[in-house]
This record gives sequence, C-alpha cells and structure tokens, in this order.
Amino acid sequence: ETPYTRIDVEEHPDAGEWVKSVNDGNRVVPTVKYSDGTYATNPPAGDVRRKLAELG
Repeated sequence: ETPYTRIDVEEHPDAGEWVKSVNDGNRVVPTVKYSDGTYATNPPAGDVRRKLAELG
C-alpha cells in the first residue's frame, strides 16, 4: 500500500485554493504534492509509487 495523507479540500479551503492554483483554476482531485515540491494531477498509482521510491 502506498502511504499518503488525505486532505479534504472542502474542509481545508487553503488546500482547495492550492489545488486550483496548480490546475489552471480547476479543483481536480486527486492532486498529489510531493516532498520535493513537485505535484501530479490525477496520477496513476504506479507513478506515485515510482516517485515516492525516487524521493526515498
């Protein structure tokens, strides 16, 4: 299983604003933010696992 922290954009408006800011004004979920500051919009689980492995 891939570890993650789920943040509800309805309960956390600041998170919703960040999601919109990186998705051309659209609130697209899931949008994944990685520890290196990069992000991915609606990524396949395999891509997330590869990125997490890369980040160590």
